[in-house]
Amino acid sequence: MRKLLSLMIAALFLHASCVKGINQDSAWVRENFIKKEVYIPMRDGVKLFTSIYMPKDKSEKHPILMSRTPYSCAPYGEDKWLPLWGSHFNTYLREGYYFVMQDVRGRWMSEGTFVDVRPYNPNKKNKQDIDEASDTYDTIDWLVKNLENNNGNVGVLGISYPGFYSTMAALSGHPALKAVSPQAPVTDWFIGDDFHHNGAFFITDAFAFYTSFGKPRPKPTTVGPTGFEYHNNDNYDFYLRTGAVKNFTRLMGDSIAFWKDIMAHPDLDNWWKARNVRQFLTSVQPAMLEVGGLFDAEDCFGAWNTYKAIEKQSGKANNRIVMGPWYHGQWSSRTNNGSSLGNVHFGSATSYWYQENVEVPFFNYYLKGKGTADSIAEATIFFTGENRWHKLSQWPLANMQNKSLYLQANGKLDFSKPLNAGSFTEYVSDPAKPVPYTEDVHFNRTINYMTDDQRFAARRPDVAVFETSVLTEDVTVAGPLVAKLVVSTSGTDADFVVKLIDVFPNDFKYEQEAPSDHRRVPSATYPMGGYQMLVRGEIMRGKYRNSFEKPEAFKPNTPTDVNFNMPDIAHTFKKGHKIMVQVQSSWFPLVDRNPQVFTNIYTCDDKDFRKADIRIYHDAQHASHIELPVIK
Repeated sequence: MRKLLSLMIAALFLHASCVKGINQDSAWVRENFIKKEVYIPMRDGVKLFTSIYMPKDKSEKHPILMSRTPYSCAPYGEDKWLPLWGSHFNTYLREGYYFVMQDVRGRWMSEGTFVDVRPYNPNKKNKQDIDEASDTYDTIDWLVKNLENNNGNVGVLGISYPGFYSTMAALSGHPALKAVSPQAPVTDWFIGDDFHHNGAFFITDAFAFYTSFGKPRPKPTTVGPTGFEYHNNDNYDFYLRTGAVKNFTRLMGDSIAFWKDIMAHPDLDNWWKARNVRQFLTSVQPAMLEVGGLFDAEDCFGAWNTYKAIEKQSGKANNRIVMGPWYHGQWSSRTNNGSSLGNVHFGSATSYWYQENVEVPFFNYYLKGKGTADSIAEATIFFTGENRWHKLSQWPLANMQNKSLYLQANGKLDFSKPLNAGSFTEYVSDPAKPVPYTEDVHFNRTINYMTDDQRFAARRPDVAVFETSVLTEDVTVAGPLVAKLVVSTSGTDADFVVKLIDVFPNDFKYEQEAPSDHRRVPSATYPMGGYQMLVRGEIMRGKYRNSFEKPEAFKPNTPTDVNFNMPDIAHTFKKGHKIMVQVQSSWFPLVDRNPQVFTNIYTCDDKDFRKADIRIYHDAQHASHIELPVIK
């Protein structure tokens, strides 16, 4: 109780200090900036609503930092200010930046028609050929020609959907655009971001998002859409009772265009391919800084793979990546300092460290000529488990070695290949009782599930569990992670979820001391004995195992290879811990249920769902394993 009281007093002190600082920053910003709202004309005559926070200082020329968003420039009105002083953007204001926000075409107060993840057009022939890159070009051109005392240098950044617009900005080709930071960028909505992972439909995020965001906006407005009335506080219950995906389509109605698009394109076809921006990331000119969270439930894929696409296709590009121990957008927070996620603690204020040591110096160098270029590494990666930042000269690392971790009989897990024959683990996958993605009862999808304790799942009969012996030395994994399973099903389709887990010793405690250089992390002890920390989890829709374009049915009860990529990893399994792998065939209601018959899941009926006997093979001929990127 005494320790709890001390922590409460410390928290109150920190909160009071933070509020005082924000009030001081607010007064300073209002004294030194002017807000202006303008409509900027695009080449086809459409005008985009833009809010500009302008420094009053005339003694020097100022850089421009811009974000384009479908989520609104609110508050609207030149006397109503976005509280930038309550975020790390306050640093940019004190550095003398113009700060610009723009409603993208067809959203909120901008004119025109909105198109979700509007495809890039590399072959524009006239003024009517527009895309998000051309809208960015036209905006930048107007800004550098019309903002007094700007220094001709422009930067763009954004998180999530605005991260997509940041990537598109990099394709604009405007000579004034010197630095771009796509952060958790929407990149490929079929393979790995938001609404699909390896073809599996993430129904909770898609339905919750498009019942609000997807509503049509016939004309410019400052009033946002209303959400769906669920009348239920238990999302597992709601999604199970609602049933097949077609029932959600009925609830969605006829007005949500992108939902209808998703339903009309169940496989990876040309419609989806046109919306994969990675293919266009050639000859990238601005300095690039991709940022993401190792535990980002929405767009972990986007940051890793935007970086990799530029490295592969634009070899001369000035390109860097940062990945920290964060949920979606946590690195930009001033109130959540990145010292923990859920029950897992990282020992330092990682968000503040990133803001002060990477992002601000990046833009300061390329837009103001302040600092040095080599102060920011090629890859700045936080290794969880070890809980330490690494500044690396490349990613993946040169000393990475793919090492197979084999599933074994009797729930064992080992780096040696199994030698026995006819060995498998079997479970019954029942769509009527799918495996939950978290043990809690709640409605909104959590941000913490990416580090949740997996003991609740390990206790279920429809989850196969494999575990190493106690580690006698640290095992550090950093790089691409690949699941290579040999499976069979009594049905003709199935999903496969693979989870890589760090099992803590039974007497484990976090002993955290407040850092001497930061006032934001209190000293504390956190008992975590036996915790099964999810380090990385990913799903594969089985019918896409050979091709996302052409799905294939399983031959019932026949051993079949199912191989798939999981997002990159950076984690140290410490000596005294264990490594665990769990395999299951549902992850609900995160992902829609597979009926376990080969069909179009978006149009099938409730009666089509079937139980299936699933086998995970682990013998000499069928050696299921995980390829770990081990650092030697």
